[in-house]
Amino acid sequence: MILRRLSILNYKNIEQADLDFSPKVNCFIGQNGMGKTNLLDAVYYLSFCKSATNPIDSQVMRHEADFFVVQGLYKTQQGDEEDIYCGMKRRQKKILKRNKKAYQRFSEHVGFIPLVMVSPSDNELILGGSEERRRFMDMAISQHDKEYLSQLINYEKALQQRNALLKMEQEPDSELLSLWEEMMAQAGTLIYERRRAFIEELTPTFQRFYSQISGEREEVALSYLSHGDRGALLDVIRDGRAKDRIMGYSMHGVHKDDLVMQLGGYPIKREGSQGQNKTYLIALKLAQFDFLRRSGHTTPILLLDDIFDRLDASRVEQIVHLVSSDTFGQIFITDVNRGHLDRILAAATGDYKLYTVSDGTVTQQL
Repeated sequence: MILRRLSILNYKNIEQADLDFSPKVNCFIGQNGMGKTNLLDAVYYLSFCKSATNPIDSQVMRHEADFFVVQGLYKTQQGDEEDIYCGMKRRQKKILKRNKKAYQRFSEHVGFIPLVMVSPSDNELILGGSEERRRFMDMAISQHDKEYLSQLINYEKALQQRNALLKMEQEPDSELLSLWEEMMAQAGTLIYERRRAFIEELTPTFQRFYSQISGEREEVALSYLSHGDRGALLDVIRDGRAKDRIMGYSMHGVHKDDLVMQLGGYPIKREGSQGQNKTYLIALKLAQFDFLRRSGHTTPILLLDDIFDRLDASRVEQIVHLVSSDTFGQIFITDVNRGHLDRILAAATGDYKLYTVSDGTVTQQL
């Protein structure tokens, strides 16, 4: 999938922008806080109908405005054109349209324009709680597996209903509890199986990317941890009912899953330097890209936001070599360092475009 044209009105600090893109490499240079990341976030919004950095839609609207619009004209690998529109007026619901036809459910759109974003906020995958790592798995799998996304929604609904019963002062209806537990187990079993298969497939590619970027200096590992490992998920959930009733929430299920991230056999959260952590995260996201490319109907779009900071010259060189190869499709890159971008453009084959960003204004460099 190629984003040919992007139109923005009142998105974050960007009042207006109409941009035509290269099908290969698009670079944005500017100081921090000028709007480079906001541009990438607008591209992200068109794939997921939400911001990568702020879950509250009204807060991505420019402060002085009463509405925002993000619209993209895409070209598929079959040569067809697709027009995607996202917009919202203040205090109203947002609208998502494909070729001028509104979606009934936003989840129907997820995966149509597969996308992977690498950004400084990825550091939360290592330093943050397990919910960040579950979100990483869910975002990757949902983009090519509609059944998985549907079961995620079902599981969350059943979990909320069970938790509401567990919080009741009076003793909850055991049959109703059993009903929600069965729904959790049914949806959760599929989620568990798909997450395990995803991590098993992802890990060798991730290790290969890490080895290439680091110059084979360190060994890394990634493993999936779940209550589903204990046996039938329904039994695991039901066995914990008495403790869950005391706590007032569900302590067992796939909503507690985690990823174990290791460097040299030890938790990277404890052992990794800033450069090693960043290499780990970049390799992980590039492996996610490779997974989506091989399992989906189209090559994903790759967004690289300020990825070279805190990396030594040799690791930067390897990343430049990787992203300049024909393995990747359309790429959007931001950086404050013109030198990094010039090296990518020099190594890239084919068309490219370079833009400067200042106070929300985007200007193409000719």
